[in-house]
Amino acid sequence: MSEKRDGLFARAEEVLSLFRRGAEFTQDLIKENERLRLQIAHFEAQNLAASDDVQWEKLRHALIARIQNLEGEKQDILDRLNQVEGENRHFAERYLEIEEENNNLASLYVASYQLHSTLDLSEVIKIVVEIVINLIGAEVFAIYVLDERTEVLTPVASEGREIADFPPCHMGQGMVGASVATGETQCGDAAGPENPERPLVCVPLRVQERPIGAIAIHKLLQQKDGFTPLDHELFTLLGGHAATAVFAARLYSQSERKLNTIQGFIDLLTK
Repeated sequence: MSEKRDGLFARAEEVLSLFRRGAEFTQDLIKENERLRLQIAHFEAQNLAASDDVQWEKLRHALIARIQNLEGEKQDILDRLNQVEGENRHFAERYLEIEEENNNLASLYVASYQLHSTLDLSEVIKIVVEIVINLIGAEVFAIYVLDERTEVLTPVASEGREIADFPPCHMGQGMVGASVATGETQCGDAAGPENPERPLVCVPLRVQERPIGAIAIHKLLQQKDGFTPLDHELFTLLGGHAATAVFAARLYSQSERKLNTIQGFIDLLTK
């Protein structure tokens, strides 16, 4: 009986020993598992950090590329804005030019109406003088009328100088004579000194290829930098209207003189 009991005690001790060793083994296993888990976590953290570095590098390159694209788009937008601003400036300048053209054409229309509203030659010449000052912007100029019999161009009005300062000339002589003879506008040297015999610009007055006279401009108003293409166009148009008005006024004056002469003879015969 005691032997069985001793055997049972020994067996219990063995079981307890095995249990204690199992518990210790379990604790060691738990510790090792925890150590391995921490190590794995550490390795994963390292791998993740490395992966983050790679991902960040990729992201950095992507951001740099995107920034460069945005900079390119920004530059394209700035270039387009500059282009649009340039187009707007050109449009504004062209608008002002067109507005000036319209104003000048309106002024020329009014001036032409004034020119053709009278058959008095002296009145026509006065109107031409006002138009050349206000519309063309001339400060010194002379208006010449051709004597068809002698082919001499004689100044009949002037501005800025005495009329005696502008000598008469023959057809084909000097700029004024050449302009009337050829029917073409003649341009002088804008940078050169004033010369009564060499104007800045001279436009002929002609009616259906028939020479009537000329307008010779020697100096522009101080606020004008020079002759623009629009000025040349207006000057040419003015030359056409002025030539018609002068021709009509001279024709009327000649007709009136003939009528007066005829009437004088009739009066003598009827007395």
